Amino acid sequence: MANFLLEVGTEELPASFLSGAIAQWKQRIPLSLQENFLDNDTVEVYGTPRRLAVLIKGLPQKQADREEEIKGPPAKAAFKDGTLTKAAEGFANRQGVDVSALEVRSTDKGDFVFVKKSIAGRTTADILTEIIPEWIFKLEGKRLMRWSDGDLRFSRPIRWLVALLDEKVLPIEIENNSQVVKSGNTSRGHRVLHPNDVTITQATDYLSTLNSAFVVADVETRVNIITQQVQNAAQKLNGYAQIYPDLLEEVTNLVEYPTAVVGNFEPEFLELPPEVITTVMVSHQKYFPVFKAENSQELLPYFVTVSNGDPEKSDMIAKGNERVIRARLSDGRYFYDKDIKQPLYSFLPQLETVTFQEDLGSLRQKVDRICTVAQRIYQQLNLASPQQEYIQRAALLCKADLVTSMVYEFPELQGIMGQKYALKSQESPVVADAIFEHYLPRGADDILPQSLTGRVVALADRIDTLVSIFSLGMIPTGSSDPFALRRAATAIVNITWDGDLSINLQQLVAETVGEFANTHHKDKAELIACLEDFFLQRIRTLLQEEKHIDYDLVNAVLGENDPEYTERALQDLLDVRDRALFLQEIRNNGDLDKIYETVNRSTRLAAQGDLDTQQLDPSNLVQKELFQKSSEESFYHAVLNLVPQTQAAQLTRNYQQLIAGLTEIAPTVSSFFDGAESVLVMDDNPDIKRNRLYLLGLLRNHARVLADFGAIVKNL
Repeated sequence: MANFLLEVGTEELPASFLSGAIAQWKQRIPLSLQENFLDNDTVEVYGTPRRLAVLIKGLPQKQADREEEIKGPPAKAAFKDGTLTKAAEGFANRQGVDVSALEVRSTDKGDFVFVKKSIAGRTTADILTEIIPEWIFKLEGKRLMRWSDGDLRFSRPIRWLVALLDEKVLPIEIENNSQVVKSGNTSRGHRVLHPNDVTITQATDYLSTLNSAFVVADVETRVNIITQQVQNAAQKLNGYAQIYPDLLEEVTNLVEYPTAVVGNFEPEFLELPPEVITTVMVSHQKYFPVFKAENSQELLPYFVTVSNGDPEKSDMIAKGNERVIRARLSDGRYFYDKDIKQPLYSFLPQLETVTFQEDLGSLRQKVDRICTVAQRIYQQLNLASPQQEYIQRAALLCKADLVTSMVYEFPELQGIMGQKYALKSQESPVVADAIFEHYLPRGADDILPQSLTGRVVALADRIDTLVSIFSLGMIPTGSSDPFALRRAATAIVNITWDGDLSINLQQLVAETVGEFANTHHKDKAELIACLEDFFLQRIRTLLQEEKHIDYDLVNAVLGENDPEYTERALQDLLDVRDRALFLQEIRNNGDLDKIYETVNRSTRLAAQGDLDTQQLDPSNLVQKELFQKSSEESFYHAVLNLVPQTQAAQLTRNYQQLIAGLTEIAPTVSSFFDGAESVLVMDDNPDIKRNRLYLLGLLRNHARVLADFGAIVKNL
């Protein structure tokens, strides 16, 4: 068995590209080897700022010989009156076989001509030489560049190549017009600590050879080194270093030979809000802040940075970093002192000078719209006067910090500084917290707002954004979503579910759309339909992916082209969540199986009748004088007894009562269909037929209070 090494040496790669490239190679290279019939033991991908590498162990020297079955033209085109046609002869010639090797076989699309070919395996070296350029130049990333005078595009210029099959160099060339990079067995060490070239004798010597040249090529090894060094440095300071995952990943991809370096700054800077200091450190300088303890928010006047330079010059590196951090913190202190000289509400007029979107006016106008939507939400929730006042105040001030000096310089602090400045301005803590919370969640893994005021303002802000942007026709398509509208809609649903907020989303959308439809001359009904469909897509995705509800049960609660279910879902997001979770529960515990057959059969037959789906009570609907069998009488009384249980389930959303009733009625329905007193539903007498269809329709309607059982798949 053979081992293969490929190293692509470059100028310094952006950390984000390196991370993405490693992930792509980990996925694509094993697939590429599989497609080329090259079995292997392991595929290990490495990367540093100056190189991307893969080490493949356990490759065969050549592909195994194999047989392939190739499909040709349809038999009717290959033969005419029992004679081979030119189509058949041409197919045989292209495959390099005699026409006698052709076989006719049946497929689900008819009879076709096939041929079996014996294919001799090619050498691994030849195959790798062909496919390696695809591995390199099919990597995706932002802002790929051309270099030299050629047309090749990569993240940064390629300077060297190593391609070793065991100790043998595979001949690979990257020709970029006048510049040609040829493969060899020579790599490069650390730019500062080992600026000379290094020779890799054989593929499996890669990591050890680079390590001797002060290059730690394995990403996970660098992660562990950095984590340990940073924490050790913090412990020596009697502190704790917060290792932020995103920062750790970025720093790991910025260094080849990591060395933790400790720096400090003047303690008076600790008077700044800790979020300002950590933002300067983490987002701008890539430093790890040091806290007093693991769960403390109290900072120490130190930081730990990770150097890619000479460890013996750590003191000099620390001094340079300290000069930078002092300057940035001085800026932060200046902005903070300037901002707190006036109350937060005094920034509101400046929002008029900031455009939210060209056709939607200023941020001040958006704030007014947020206040209007927030009012509609708290009216739906029937909140008391003090809570309404908190919501209105928070909605009014929620964007005020966007025009402060601090947030202008550090946009990552929006909401955070609004909270700080609100407290400085003697606003209620309820209002201050809501200003911060209304931005939550800021990403897929972020927390949701927890206060009622924060939830309402967060919903109002996102509803306004969705409706206003949709009114301009800027609807997300494919992967394009510049206003993050999918994330906004997802947040609306999640915030509502997490807070158990009984809001009517359909009504909120319709009321908000009215204003924009008139202003932008849009068809109101069309705009509402588009937004509702957008929300339904998000609800469907969240139920399946986050609540882990089976797809058919999601279809059952949302309906398949059934306006009653879609309207119900949008009018009560809590109800659609609870029904989906309950359906999944009774599927898992077997209760669904007990009623599935009878309800589903009744639902299918009831579709042939004309009973309104809202009708539940048989009293003034079913004509008992038309009964011919005792099973009809039993069915009638069973449905009559089911009415209070269903009505209670509607009021309390306790669907266990409904399932208990449907389970109890199941034997009666089975006797109606198949027992000694069974009936033929489609009786020749139209009145009797209608009467029996009404019974089935009533049972269907009771079940519909929970879900559309016609959408549920048996034994999924």
